[in-house]
Amino acid sequence: MSELIDILQANSKQAKNYFKSLRERSGNTEEDANKVVQEILRNVKNGGDKAVIDYTRKFDSEKITSIIVSEEEISSAYGKVQAEFIDALKTAQGNITEFHEKQREKAWIMTRDNGVVMGQLVRGLARVGIYVPGGTASYPSSVLMNAIPAKVAGVGKIVMVTPPQKDGNINPAILVAADIAGVDEIYKVGGAQGIAALAYGTETIKKVDKIVGPGNIFVALAKKSVFGLVDIDMIAGPSEILVLADETGDASFIAADLMSQAEHDKLASAILVTTSRELAVKVQGEIKKQIEGLARKEIIEESLKNFGIIFVVENIDEGINLANDIAPEHFELIVKDPFLYLGKVKNAGSIFLGSFSPEPLGDYMAGPNHVLPTSGTARFFSPLSVDTFIKKSSYIYYSEPALKEVKDKIITIAEVEGLTAHANAIKVRF
Repeated sequence: MSELIDILQANSKQAKNYFKSLRERSGNTEEDANKVVQEILRNVKNGGDKAVIDYTRKFDSEKITSIIVSEEEISSAYGKVQAEFIDALKTAQGNITEFHEKQREKAWIMTRDNGVVMGQLVRGLARVGIYVPGGTASYPSSVLMNAIPAKVAGVGKIVMVTPPQKDGNINPAILVAADIAGVDEIYKVGGAQGIAALAYGTETIKKVDKIVGPGNIFVALAKKSVFGLVDIDMIAGPSEILVLADETGDASFIAADLMSQAEHDKLASAILVTTSRELAVKVQGEIKKQIEGLARKEIIEESLKNFGIIFVVENIDEGINLANDIAPEHFELIVKDPFLYLGKVKNAGSIFLGSFSPEPLGDYMAGPNHVLPTSGTARFFSPLSVDTFIKKSSYIYYSEPALKEVKDKIITIAEVEGLTAHANAIKVRF
């Protein structure tokens, strides 16, 4: 059996080819998919509930009669999941809430002696929509990660849309997670039609101010299309992990962590950057050994063959420079003293320090958000946070003497810009 993941020198020609394929893996927008999305958006905008129900029956379940999830359905969901699962969700909910509480921004005010008062108001958005995938990509953890920061931010109503299963019901684990996270309304609708319902509103689903949450290409294209009418979080690409390790790294840990992301998607990328060729070879062996017991073996193999790689570098600083260039979604720093290098990490969605801070800890339990920038966008995007769900307004009060002090300067700037009505609004007061 050939190696699933190759070892390359970071400055080799093959490495440049790898980076090229990495940049191009999700860059092609499917024209046919976009045509379908535009038609769905148009039909839901014009047809409301009827169009939403028709699409839900066509794509998800013929048994749908109502898209509203009732209180009885939520209550009964608790009896369909394990008590240990509920307990784990509640622990995660506490940790996620505690972390995001630290992100709260406060309103502030400043004054001057001449009668000037200025400040900033911070408000939660009135209504936010959360998209939750269904089917095989049904992740209760993402419900918590999207809804809890919105709750902490003071969002008025949190609305969730998610596609039903073939039997017309929502995955009970999703309903329990939504209830624990404090979601206010839940609807059985997915795909581009779910995004359209949130953006335009229907007879049943009131339109929202912002839409967050991951989805397939139809969902991503729909979110991109309605941006401007509503705000969105980001357009997420395939999942990514980059592990930077020195000779102290444990090959079995690293192999497991690389595969934890490779199992998401055949387009997911798993990268090891190491100063030790010996460790690189050991990781190759551990992947071969561990993959045999994993349920999503075929997806992992495909992902590692196409987008997995091991780079050997001269030193840790070279590895960090490489990581900063890639700007990974998840960055594990498995070196002797990770805190020594933390300040040098400039571009990463979330940073995991040491051998006992694996990526799944961040996915499920620690508290920082797992909705992270992908495809190199960690250079300028941040993780989902309380900031995602707030808006700010500034306010100004000037007394007459305070305005008089600056009136001539305002008039000067306005006249240079040719905006004489602006200048006149100052002049008439004096």
